[in-house]
Amino acid sequence: MNELSSEKFSLKDHLFNREKIQLISNEIAKVYPEFQNEKFVNETLDAFPSLELKERIVHIAYSLSKYLPESYPEALNILLCSLPNPCNPDLTDNDFGDFIYSTYAQFVVLNGCNENYLEISFDALEQITMRFSAEYAIRYFINTFPQRTLERVTEWAKHPHYHVRRLACEGTRPKLPWSQKINLNVEQTIPVLDLLFSDSTRFVTRSVANHLNDISKINPGLVLETLKKWKNSNSQSDNEMDFIIKHSLRTLIKSGNNEAFEFIGIRQNPPIIINSFALTEKVKMNTYLEFSLEIKANKNVPIILDYVITFVNKAGEMKSKKVFKLKQVNLNEGESVNISKRHLMKQFMTTRTLYPGAHLLQIQINGNVMIENNFTLL
Repeated sequence: MNELSSEKFSLKDHLFNREKIQLISNEIAKVYPEFQNEKFVNETLDAFPSLELKERIVHIAYSLSKYLPESYPEALNILLCSLPNPCNPDLTDNDFGDFIYSTYAQFVVLNGCNENYLEISFDALEQITMRFSAEYAIRYFINTFPQRTLERVTEWAKHPHYHVRRLACEGTRPKLPWSQKINLNVEQTIPVLDLLFSDSTRFVTRSVANHLNDISKINPGLVLETLKKWKNSNSQSDNEMDFIIKHSLRTLIKSGNNEAFEFIGIRQNPPIIINSFALTEKVKMNTYLEFSLEIKANKNVPIILDYVITFVNKAGEMKSKKVFKLKQVNLNEGESVNISKRHLMKQFMTTRTLYPGAHLLQIQINGNVMIENNFTLL
């Protein structure tokens, strides 16, 4: 087994660097000739070595405030006039725009999240999100002006540009990664999702499903009730509705929730036999845990296969458990399927640090643990 390469990728340097700062500086200077292009670029970059990714976003926003006019409406108009064309409205997915424009949304938060400028700030975020999502910025407005922001978000759910529609969903997610919490009950966002689940773009429907998956960690019953309502409405194509259901229920499925399995029509005690289970019992740090098994069906049966690793902590205790998706397959009576997996045991990750010692691997089929074995991380 090959050890992991030591070369480290820096996301903050990839997203925020001299090229990106020069890009926006040149764009601003074209519409605002008084802009001190070179001073802005050099002063902004000077602080980068000591700043992490999110800190760089805030720092750039403050730099913009320093070199643009003191009047917020005037400065905001310059930024909006300097924006490139919106992301292609004819696409349906994977057109995220350029992360550098997240700094403009942060500029709006710093200078325009107040009663005097609320409407022009909403209008600005609507424009900015068509270049890069303002999903983090809008949460400051939700927490400061919840009712008025929710009213604008509801309007955005019917916007002709799919990036704006996605903002209505993504910005109101209960557990949006990398973002501050919002003071909304999960029930308050369901009417917004009701407007979006039938969207024709996967960029939007994936966000809807992620939003429901967030809610499933808080109120599983509300998620199942909402999905039943949507499915019965016949307002979305069968294939896309199936995608929304599966993606929305992934956490409940991983946790073995009975109602979720019943909703998707899969029995939790499938008529199967597991043969030839094999596991690497000793794994070096930063190499791969490998396991394999054969599953044979005694009757026609759908299979959702996950694996669970329980990690040892610094004190040598197995405390932390994580479920990983593996495979979904429909087996006919007498049919077998061979499964194999290599899982990288990387020591330092953004979400956890791995420690040597005994770990536990479990094979979970249709929500139930069917087989388990220990392995040692060296």
